[in-house]
Amino acid sequence: MFKGRSLLCLLDFESHEIEKMLEISFMMKNYVYANQVPNSLKGKRVALLFEKPSTRTRVSSELAISMLGGTPIILNKQDLQWARGEPIEDTARVLGRMVNGIGARVLSHETLIKLRDFSRVPVINLLSDVSHPLQALADIMTIREKFGNGYVRIAFVGDGSDNVLLSLMAIVAKLGLELHVASPKELKPREDYYKIITETAERTGAVIEFYEDPYEAARGSHVVYTDVWVSMGQESIAEQKKKLLANYKVTTDLMRYAVKDAIFMHCLPANRGEEVDPEVIDGPKSVVWDQAENRLYSAMAVFSLLI
Repeated sequence: MFKGRSLLCLLDFESHEIEKMLEISFMMKNYVYANQVPNSLKGKRVALLFEKPSTRTRVSSELAISMLGGTPIILNKQDLQWARGEPIEDTARVLGRMVNGIGARVLSHETLIKLRDFSRVPVINLLSDVSHPLQALADIMTIREKFGNGYVRIAFVGDGSDNVLLSLMAIVAKLGLELHVASPKELKPREDYYKIITETAERTGAVIEFYEDPYEAARGSHVVYTDVWVSMGQESIAEQKKKLLANYKVTTDLMRYAVKDAIFMHCLPANRGEEVDPEVIDGPKSVVWDQAENRLYSAMAVFSLLI
């Protein structure tokens, strides 16, 4: 069902397959807490390719592989011939002869497609400009830990073109959940992926709605989620985006519009005082550290299932 497949975007998987990823993520968490982690990657070599800096992704993916008995090989772009102009296709061909799988954190989603097609081993998206699937799995884990599997309304406040939001929309659409997005009309998700998301939502009964007013999106929500306004690689448009998003900060006042036991989520790193007030992210409603921890278990689940 999973062995040998790549995970570039959650839209490539069926709803029941995503549920299985979540089930194994929870199992992995229990195994870690019980100190009974299986050696499901024993004898496996996994290259972890980083084109951009990382904290949670680097630590969680390297630990996931080693804890499961595999050998992680960390490859920063500047340490490879890739940085000197070697085509990524050639890098992929070489890696495919030596490793059993590749995890990659890249600037362009096209790089992941080339790695998959030319390496011929499973490739796992550790973040691209389009998608962040392991983050979305950890997000749903965190939400279910707080609210169970019942009805939950999620609000995302910020950049409507955000890669983390796209993965959140994908998993919401696949699992039939409800998501309200507050974003300036100028910042919308990629049309090609959003078309697939809306078609998927129609089949599953998921609700995904866009608002320009963050208070409307947050009203009655169980989860209020945000991300940084300016991602790596967007420095040239940073000031423009900050002006557009000036009214989309998650404040203590905005959180009052959510339900009483609502939680605040952020994939991190965060810019306190920009997209979120310090009182929110460091306050009692924040579950960002639970999210960060759950990144380990979603990584363990996906690497063990696919490799």
